[in-house]
Amino acid sequence: MTALVACNSTILSAPADTNSVPLADPPGGPQSHDWTWHIQNTDIVQGYPGFSERYSGPNSLASGGQIRESVSLDLFAGVRLWRGAEAHIDGLVWQGFGLSKTLGVEGFPNGEAFRLGNSVPNVNIARLFIRQTIGLGGEEEAVEDDQLHLAGKRDVSRLTFTVGKMSAKDVFDNNAYANDPRTQYMNWALMANEAWDYPADSIGYMTGFAAELNQPDWAVRYGFFQMPRVSNGVAQDPHYLEAWGMVTEFERRIAMNNHPGAIKLLTFLNRAHMGSYQTALDLPTRPADIQATRAYRFKYGFGLNVEQEVAKNVGVFSRLGWSNGETEGWTFADVDRTATFGISIKGESWHRQDDTVGLAGVINGISRVHQKFFAAGGTGILAGDGALSYAPEEILETYYDVKLLWHIRGTLDYQFVNHPAFNRDRGPAHVFGARLHWEF
Repeated sequence: MTALVACNSTILSAPADTNSVPLADPPGGPQSHDWTWHIQNTDIVQGYPGFSERYSGPNSLASGGQIRESVSLDLFAGVRLWRGAEAHIDGLVWQGFGLSKTLGVEGFPNGEAFRLGNSVPNVNIARLFIRQTIGLGGEEEAVEDDQLHLAGKRDVSRLTFTVGKMSAKDVFDNNAYANDPRTQYMNWALMANEAWDYPADSIGYMTGFAAELNQPDWAVRYGFFQMPRVSNGVAQDPHYLEAWGMVTEFERRIAMNNHPGAIKLLTFLNRAHMGSYQTALDLPTRPADIQATRAYRFKYGFGLNVEQEVAKNVGVFSRLGWSNGETEGWTFADVDRTATFGISIKGESWHRQDDTVGLAGVINGISRVHQKFFAAGGTGILAGDGALSYAPEEILETYYDVKLLWHIRGTLDYQFVNHPAFNRDRGPAHVFGARLHWEF
């Protein structure tokens, strides 16, 4: 197993794509550009006091308490290639450490953390892709310049094709209120559906292809991605016909009393050189050894993603997820069942319109055979205490994000983790955090 955990370190809230041709701008609309560049920096410090435990194992959250920091810096650049086409690159520099080597909690508290950190900066090309948009005519909409889009206009009815290295989360499972650990909730379970073992390398990105058909009230998306050679690995599996991840998502946009919302249904099917929990239990080896059972197997599941503005400056959201729970977690987490619900409130009512306060809850669970595997001493991506007294992992996160000045934001965050890594014999843990983020 490799040193790092797959997590998407740059999750953007807008998966949409731009039309290419510079057009006359409407009054107050965005000016069309043929190129763009942006930079962002996010610094997170988190810590927790000691908590009670009856035992610990190789993947346990350290019970003595810790303080850890993570730092990320991205330089984004984009250029218009031809009619409807853009190319984008994202150079990522990161350093730091996750709490307890990013182990022992499935809904891990820091969406910017990797399994083993670095005391010196690590440089990576996180994204390098081409996006082609084909307008289908009719009504147009403005596109604002951001880290992965050029300013301009596009047809609301359109086809969009993206190919290259990207995050699957750039296109799928987006949510307006819980999507980006750099500006919103920090917990893994709130930035993505943890039951979706989304295709990614150890930093959260993967080569692949995505297609989208967008209409005024709905959209349908399909993605095909490569898979890592080993669990949480950087290198891709060269058996491209045997190792892949597919995902399909249908989105229906709705409005309740003129307040926007959306419902997204996601299905996924992965194939990789994964182990079987039951086969590991059938072997006499103890602790149960998942690596000894690896073969090309399927993993599949479903997700529901809901967001709804219920009043001006107030939005609620929820994600539900389920996977078959028979083959090992390969790229993201060990979670087979997940349910999240939360609320996000802008600060206009207390005269801080650029501030945001959020409160959300998470319940993570695993299948019965998965429980038996951990009870037999098995280890996964994040969990493995050497034994298991099973209980669903329960998490509460609240944060307050404040605009300090210019494009600089600060955040105070608290997370309560009950039954970390599904174990009632450990915890609870109280995680306190602070974040500084700037971008332009």
